Amino acid sequence: MSYPASKRPLANLLCLALGLSACSSPAGPQEVEHIESLPRPLTDAELALAEAGEAFAFDFLREVARDEDPSRNIFVSPLSASMALGMALAGAEGGTFEAMRAALRLGALDRAQIGVSYRSLIDLLSGLDPTVRLEIGNSVWHRDGFALEAAYVSEVERDFLARVRGLDFDDPGAADVINAWVREATDGLIDGIVDPPIDPLTVAFLINAIYFEGAWTLQFDPERTALGDFRRSDGSTVSVPFMSMSDEAFPYAETPDYQAIELPYGGEAFAMTVVLPSEAVGIDTFVESLDAEAWSGIIAGLLKRELLVELPRFTLEYEKSLNDVLEALGMEVAFDPGAADFSRMHRDAIDLQLHISRVKQKAFVDVDEEGTRAAAVTSVEMKVTSAPLMFRADRPFLFAIRERLSGALLFTGVVRDPAAA
Repeated sequence: MSYPASKRPLANLLCLALGLSACSSPAGPQEVEHIESLPRPLTDAELALAEAGEAFAFDFLREVARDEDPSRNIFVSPLSASMALGMALAGAEGGTFEAMRAALRLGALDRAQIGVSYRSLIDLLSGLDPTVRLEIGNSVWHRDGFALEAAYVSEVERDFLARVRGLDFDDPGAADVINAWVREATDGLIDGIVDPPIDPLTVAFLINAIYFEGAWTLQFDPERTALGDFRRSDGSTVSVPFMSMSDEAFPYAETPDYQAIELPYGGEAFAMTVVLPSEAVGIDTFVESLDAEAWSGIIAGLLKRELLVELPRFTLEYEKSLNDVLEALGMEVAFDPGAADFSRMHRDAIDLQLHISRVKQKAFVDVDEEGTRAAAVTSVEMKVTSAPLMFRADRPFLFAIRERLSGALLFTGVVRDPAAA
């Protein structure tokens, strides 16, 4: 695995973006500039968004864990989910806006503050550490003939740097076009998010993609990697390769409930924070109890200590439908055709019963001796309850100019080629 230089994020929020594991920067043996501060102070709205991001991240993780097979690995991106849903929030009105804002834990931030803060977050995360590659992409794909409101398009282009494009969803290749964007945005780690054929009632996809690539500041020596037993929750064991490092100091904390360590990437703006619950507590109880306040306590307790580190080398792929998770967080109205209000997205949204039909996320992470590659894509699928009436004169047609009351036909014609004289 090689780690090209490129872009960088806000430490805590990327850790959140990568689930329970990420926040530092990459490097090799070469000298890397240590990053100790953001390029500028955060505004009050940006700080509120950061706090909201932490609160949402752990509520989100907890609900995913509750909804998942207890023997299955989990890897999600709260940041990706938040951004994709943020684009939907920009099109919501009334009670739908209020419920989605509350579910995203955005508190009292108003619409303008939310938009500006998402944009500044993207700007801050991009390029923070030149030795880490972080890329955030947003796109909105809508069915040809289903015209989005101009103000909504301007907002998502400005606040999310989103690419907005109309597409013939009835074309068998439409899903391939969207999935090609996903592959490019994730450097091929995620193959696609839209399943063909596209449902005739689906009118839009709002998609976020996040790609992260960072080399450890202090890399593991592959020659020290050796097989060892990993004990599962049910007591069974599996043999896996453990990476090993000693005689180095890392931020570390230990309590009766857990051990925690932080492994930095590159210039140390990003790091992977690994928390190992005690055997008495166990992973399920620990995740269930974890919230933003508890997480802050873990981070605050980290102090540099010299220690032996042994970490399994692993690769995870994860896919999850998030409808139940988001409804449990308070977003039910956005999924209800009879109650959702996305009239800022489309003027006839209420008549067409425009609603979120599915939120899906795919995520991938690869952790080895050199560092970490990770990607996540979240898709918010918007649907109507019946196909909108549409008249699209895209083939030869007849027309007439008439006087309505008498019925007199003043002119009639047939257009076979609008481009011809």
